[in-house]
Amino acid sequence: MALLKNFARSASVAALAALAPVAAVHAQQTTGSIRATITDPSGAPVVSANVTIIHEPTGSATVVQSSSDGLVRASNLRVGGPYSLTVTAPGYRPTRVEGVSINLGESTDLELTLESGAVAEDVIVVTGSAINVVETAIGPNATFDLGTLQNAPAINRTLNDVVRIDPRIYVDEADVDGIQCAGANSRFNSLTLDGVRLNDAFGLNRNGFPTERQPFSYDAIEQVAVELAPYDVYYGGFSACNINAVTKSGTNEFHGGLFYDFTSDDLRGDSREGNPVELAEFEEERWGFNLSGPILRDKLFFFVAYEYQEGANTFDRGPEGSGALNEVSGFTQAMFDEIRDIAINQYNYDPGTLPTSFPNEDEKLLVKLDWEINNNHRATFTYNYNDGFNISESDGDANEFEFSNHLYERGAELHSYTGALFSQWTDNFSTEVRLSYTDLDNRQNSVGQDGFGEFRIFEGGNTIYIGEDDSRQSNDLNYTVESVILRGNYDWNNHALSFGFERETFDVYNLFVQHSIGQFDFSSIDDFRNGTPSGIDYENAPSLDPIDAAGEFAYSTNSLYAQDEWDLLNGIVITAGLRYDWYTSDDLPAENADFLASYGYTNANNLDGEGLLQPRVGVQWDVNDQLTLRGGFGLFSGGNPNVWLTNNYQNDFVRKFGADEDAFYGAGFTSLFDPGIVYPDGQGPGYSVPSQLIDAVAAADSVSGFEMNNLDPNFEIPGEWKASLGATYLLDLAAPFVGGEYVLNADFLYTRDHNAATIIRGDFEPSTPAVGGLFPQYSSPRSPNTLTLTNTDLEAESISLSFSVSREYDFGLDWVFGYAYNDAEDVNPMTSSVAFSNYTSPAFVDPNNPGIATSNYNIENRFTFLLNYETDWLVPDYYTSIGLFALASEGRPYSYTMTSRGGGDLSGFNPFLSDSDNYLLYVPTGVSDPNVDLSGLTDVQAFFDYLDAEGLSEYAGGFAPRNGFNGGWWTKVDLRFEQELPGLMEGHRTSAFLVIDNFTNLLNDEWGILREASFPRRVSVVDSRLSGDDSQFVYTNFNPETKDPVVGDASIWQIRVGVRYEF
Repeated sequence: MALLKNFARSASVAALAALAPVAAVHAQQTTGSIRATITDPSGAPVVSANVTIIHEPTGSATVVQSSSDGLVRASNLRVGGPYSLTVTAPGYRPTRVEGVSINLGESTDLELTLESGAVAEDVIVVTGSAINVVETAIGPNATFDLGTLQNAPAINRTLNDVVRIDPRIYVDEADVDGIQCAGANSRFNSLTLDGVRLNDAFGLNRNGFPTERQPFSYDAIEQVAVELAPYDVYYGGFSACNINAVTKSGTNEFHGGLFYDFTSDDLRGDSREGNPVELAEFEEERWGFNLSGPILRDKLFFFVAYEYQEGANTFDRGPEGSGALNEVSGFTQAMFDEIRDIAINQYNYDPGTLPTSFPNEDEKLLVKLDWEINNNHRATFTYNYNDGFNISESDGDANEFEFSNHLYERGAELHSYTGALFSQWTDNFSTEVRLSYTDLDNRQNSVGQDGFGEFRIFEGGNTIYIGEDDSRQSNDLNYTVESVILRGNYDWNNHALSFGFERETFDVYNLFVQHSIGQFDFSSIDDFRNGTPSGIDYENAPSLDPIDAAGEFAYSTNSLYAQDEWDLLNGIVITAGLRYDWYTSDDLPAENADFLASYGYTNANNLDGEGLLQPRVGVQWDVNDQLTLRGGFGLFSGGNPNVWLTNNYQNDFVRKFGADEDAFYGAGFTSLFDPGIVYPDGQGPGYSVPSQLIDAVAAADSVSGFEMNNLDPNFEIPGEWKASLGATYLLDLAAPFVGGEYVLNADFLYTRDHNAATIIRGDFEPSTPAVGGLFPQYSSPRSPNTLTLTNTDLEAESISLSFSVSREYDFGLDWVFGYAYNDAEDVNPMTSSVAFSNYTSPAFVDPNNPGIATSNYNIENRFTFLLNYETDWLVPDYYTSIGLFALASEGRPYSYTMTSRGGGDLSGFNPFLSDSDNYLLYVPTGVSDPNVDLSGLTDVQAFFDYLDAEGLSEYAGGFAPRNGFNGGWWTKVDLRFEQELPGLMEGHRTSAFLVIDNFTNLLNDEWGILREASFPRRVSVVDSRLSGDDSQFVYTNFNPETKDPVVGDASIWQIRVGVRYEF
C-alpha cells in the first residue's frame, strides 16, 4: 500500500524544514489546511471517498469527500496537531494516517493510494512532526514553530528575538529593536495576532508594536511567520512584511506552566575595550504563568497566559571623563555643574541630575476560548490586555545630553477583543467570519512635570537639554480600531476559489502641541546665564488651551478580493487574484481660507474615495520529490502610519498657531530678564514665554517660522510592486562525515516603489541655482508655509538575495545557516511621525527632491547561524538543551554632510533648515577648486587628508552620495542553556535556564561591539555657507563628527537566569 508519496522521507526531515527560515508560507491566516490526492493502484482518482480528519488533542472532526479529480481540501484547521486521517471508499481497504501536523498558513500535501479490497482497517503511523517540505505557499517568507520559540536565545521574550534568525530580517538593537525586513522601513510592517492586525496603527513606535513591548505573552504563541511577499490576496495592510502570530489553544488535557527570571547590573558587563564603564544599579524580574484545558470535554476549551515585568531603564550617557558607557565628548562635569547651578539659582528650576536608572513595569494577559460547536463549525474568542511603560530619552545622539527631568515616560494601555467563526458548510464550501475591537490609550509625560519649558543650550558642538521635552508638553493619544473580516472558500474540481471582504475603521483623538510651554534656544552657556535666547518657539490654540488644538478624525479601509488557486497536473499550482482597497471618511481638516487663496486649492481634503487595485500571481512547481520552484509578482499596499494623516488635522493654522523670537526681539527686548517683560501670573522665564508670543497666538497670527501641514489633493495610495523567484531542494549527500539530508533554500526578491509617500515644502518655487548651477535654490512666494504629504514620481528599487542550508541529526543536534544580500533604495526614509521631522531627516542636495539613494534601513550583507542541541546524557530521562545564535551584519549606511551656518539656509529661504546638517558634502577637487572657499579652515591639509582617509576624494567636484558609506561589521553570539529536572508529581518537569546576550563580549570585552552613525545617519564634516554672490561654498570649522559612536546597551554582555515549571 502506498501512502503520502515518499512520506517517510518527508517526516525524517520535518524539523529540519521547520528550522529553515527561508521556507515559503501561505496566507495571512490563523489556520492551516490539508490537501490530499486520493488514487487507486492504477493512478486513477478515487471519487467520493470519505475523509475524516480528527484533531487528536480535542477530538474535533472534519468530514470531507473527494472530488471527481480525487482531490480533498480541508480548510480552517487548527495550527499544530497531531491530526489523524481516515479514508474510506466502497471497494477499497480503509486507510488511516496518524501524526500529521499543520503549520501556520500552510497546506500539508498528502498523496494516498488506496488498495482494493474490503478488509480490516490498516493503521499507518507516521512518527515525528509531519511537516511537508514541499509546500503550496508562494513567496519568500520565514516560519518559526513552537520548538524554535522555546529553544532560541530569546533574552527579551519577544518575537524580535526569533525572527532575526532569518538573515533578511534585521532587528535594530540600537533603536528599540525595530524589525526591518529586507531593508524596508519598520513602520511599513504589520503585526497580526490570530488574524487581526495588532501593530502600531498610529505610527509612533519604531518597534512596530502598539505598546512599549510585545503586547502579548511570549508563552501564548504557538507559531509565527514573517511574510515578505505572499502572493495571496488575503494579505493587506503592509508593504514591507507581515509578522503573523497565532496563539495556543486548550485541549482535552490540562497543561500549564510557571516561569520566573531575573537580571541585574551584577549580571551585566562592566568593561568595554579594556576600559571600565560605570553602570547604573538595577534589578529586573519577570514572572508569569499559562494554563489550558477543557471546560467541556471535546467541546469547549480555554487557554490563559499572564506575564508581569518589573525592571528599570538604565541610561549610559555622561560627561566626558565620567566613565559612562557613552561619554559626550566636549561636555565636561564642570559644564554640567554650571548649567545646573544657573538653572536653580537664576531660573528657579531644578533640572534634575545625571540620568542613571528609572523603574518601569509591564503587565500582559491573554485569554482564549475555543468552542467545537460540531463537526462543521468552530468558534474562537481571544482577549488581550497590556499595560506598560518605559522611561525614554528624546534626544540621544552622540553629541546630545539630557538632564534627568528632560526624560519622559512612554506608556500605553491596550485592550483587544477578537472573535472568529469557522464553518465547513459542504465538502466544497467553507467560510470564516472574524470580528475584532482594539482600544489603545497612549501616554507620554515628562519626568519633570513642573511646567518648565524646554531649554536647549549649544556649547562646543553639543546640545544640552533641560526642562520638559517640547514634544511632551501637550501630548495625549487615544484610538480604537474595529474590523470585520468575511472570507469564503469554494473547491471546484482542481480549483480552490477564495473571496472576501474586510473593513477596518480607525478612530483617533490626538493632542500633540509642541512648545505649548515653550522652547528656548541658547547659543552658549553664557547666553543661558544672561537669558539671551537665539530662538524661542511657542505654539497653542488661540484659546490658549492646548486641548482645543487636538486632532480628531476617523476613516475606514475597505477591501474586496477574489482568487483562484489552480492545481494543474505535474505538481504545478498557479494562484491568481485581485485585491482592491479603498478608503472612506467623512472627516476633513478645518479649511484655512488664507491657504485656499494662496495655493488655489483647499487644505480640507482626505483619502475618501481613494483606492488601489492590487493584482497578484504566484506559481509553484513541485518538480520532483527533492526540488520545488516558486515565483510570483504582485502589488502590495499599507503600513503608512496614520500619524502622517493626523498632522494635517492639527497643523492647519486654524486650530493651532505659533510664534517665535521675532515677536520678542521685535518688541525691543534682548534678555528674558529685561524689565518690562510680562509673564502670565507672574511666572518667570521658562515657566512661560513672554506675553508678546502669547498675544500673537491668541490673535491667531502665526509667523513664518512655523508650518502648516496638508495633504496633496492629488495624493494616491502608495504601494510596492514585488516579484520573486525561489527554490527549495532536499540534498541527500553521500559522503563520509558530512553525508546526510540537507534542506537548501534560495530566494530572490525584487521591489519597486509605486507612488511612495514623501514630504515637500509646498510653498517653494525654484530660483536661480547657486555655485555654478550645482546647488538648487528656492524662494517662498506663498503664505502660509506648508509641508505637503504627497507622492514621489521616482521609483526606488530594492533587491534581496537570500540562501539557507539546514541539517538535523538523530543524536539531538540541528542547525541552520543563512545569508542575505540586500540593496534597498528609497527617496525619503520617512523616519518620523512629524511632518517637519520627515522633511528634515534625509541628507540631500535638493531639499524638495532628495532623489533615490540607498535606504537608511539597508543592511547590505548579513549572516546568521542557529544551533540547537538536546540530550539526556547529563540527567537520564531529563533533557539538557543548548541553543546558540550567531550573527554577522555589515553596518548601517550613513552620509557625509555639511552644516548650514551663517544665519540662513544654503537652499535660500528655508528657516526649517538653518543650522542643519542635512546638506550632502561638496568634495573639492583641491585647494584651487573655484566652487569652494577654504580660507576659513585653519588646517586645509588636515581637511584633505580626512577626505582621502574616508574615501570621499573619489567624489571630488561633486557631492558625496547619500548613504554611500557603510559602518563596520557587528558580530556577536547569544547562548541559551536549559536543564530539565524532576517536578513535584509524575509527568511534571522543572527547568533551570540561563540566557547570555552577547556571549562574545563576555569572552572578550573587545568583541561584540556595535558602532553606527547616530540617527538619522548623518556625519557632519564642516560648516558651510554661500558666498555673497552665491558662487561658492564657504567652509569653516572643520570638526568632523564621530562617524561610528558605540551603541552602549548592545555592546555589553548581559545574563538572565530563570526557572520554569511545566505540567
